[in-house]
Amino acid sequence: MQVTYWAEHAWLDTNVEPGVALEVTDGRITAVRKEAEAPPPGAVVLRGLTVPGLANAHSHAFHRALRGTVQVGSGTFWTWREVMYQVASRLTPETYFSLARAVYAEMALAGITAVGEFHYLHHAPGGVAYSDPNAMGEALIAAAADAGIRITLLDTAYLSSGFGKAPNKHQLRFSDGTAEAWAERVSALKSSDHALIGAAIHSVRAVPAAQLSTVAQWAEARRAPLHVHLSEQTAENDACRAAHGCTPTRLLADHGVLGPRTTGVHNTHLTNEDIALLGSSVTGTCMCPTTERDLADGIGPAATLQREGSPLSLGSDSHAVIDLLEEARAMELNERLRTRTRGHWTAAALLRAATEDGHAALGWHDAGRLEPGALADLTTVALDSVRTAGPVPRLAAETAVFAATAADVRHTVVAGRHVVRDGVHTLIPDVARALAESIAALRS
Repeated sequence: MQVTYWAEHAWLDTNVEPGVALEVTDGRITAVRKEAEAPPPGAVVLRGLTVPGLANAHSHAFHRALRGTVQVGSGTFWTWREVMYQVASRLTPETYFSLARAVYAEMALAGITAVGEFHYLHHAPGGVAYSDPNAMGEALIAAAADAGIRITLLDTAYLSSGFGKAPNKHQLRFSDGTAEAWAERVSALKSSDHALIGAAIHSVRAVPAAQLSTVAQWAEARRAPLHVHLSEQTAENDACRAAHGCTPTRLLADHGVLGPRTTGVHNTHLTNEDIALLGSSVTGTCMCPTTERDLADGIGPAATLQREGSPLSLGSDSHAVIDLLEEARAMELNERLRTRTRGHWTAAALLRAATEDGHAALGWHDAGRLEPGALADLTTVALDSVRTAGPVPRLAAETAVFAATAADVRHTVVAGRHVVRDGVHTLIPDVARALAESIAALRS
């Protein structure tokens, strides 16, 4: 398939250029030409600012069903978790497919072209395996295909409820018993054009120290991405010190988990030594600011981590909102609150975290750039909405990052195919209804 897209404005590397033609053949960009005068004959016109597709590097799709319901009363991450367990207990492969399909369609509407699904809901209630042991993971892969986006299924090892503790009744669905059994099950999953298979360690409290290396070696052998929730809560740090005499970051380092294909999610409560370990190993950091503030987790040292060598990516995590532009500016605005100074990242740097570096964290190394050879995954943000109208075009990137929202996404293109056109999903026309029905099915 061949198609030419003409972007009214396009973000090329670090600059906004007017009138850019993007030639696409078989799902990849084959040429990038600056044609500011007018669209070439037959080109599909993209009005607004076109950037590489956004990468949502950390998602728990079923958490979308919690939106709104967990905003009543007070509490902590740990009280929120009990509500989350109740939703997880009701999911089947069929209902999970329906929910995830709608959630991934919502992501497409927000300009997200690839998602990293941190997937630990593996088995039936009580921990009994389905006839297809990967039925839940396959449901997520199929849901992403139906919604028209790419997925990296980060199949997650989750074996214990805490240091030296067996899984609780809710967590039996998550556990394979041992890391070896986890590896055997995950090895049956296969990548495809729209799906990659990666690995995850839920956290140091959920995988015994002696089994961390099994997960890391599985990922290393396949050169697959490896993600891990890291120091999201101070309670995790305290429990790790009590059990092992070190921080979670040091424990991961000592068992071979850190490295360039590894991403720590949150990385909130770190020591200076932790930051040095992550930076020197080029372990990535996925910040999820909307969830971190929603759960009252805290503000992580993102700027310091990046300076020390840890690449930054972004995720919507619990989907309190699904808006990568909000995640990008929230990282900067959180740092402003923490330091009482402005300008820690440029708009271009924040866009890079939301695009190229996010895709790299998910193993899509040929995505996240508007250049020949890259996957033809594009997002166009309107520059004429009530939020974005006014600034001069050369500041379009700043406008998009610091003023636009997911509601301003006009076009989403994946592999050269128009998935969202003029703000409407072309494969699932009524995404709101799909969300409402799939969430209602979990409450009936």
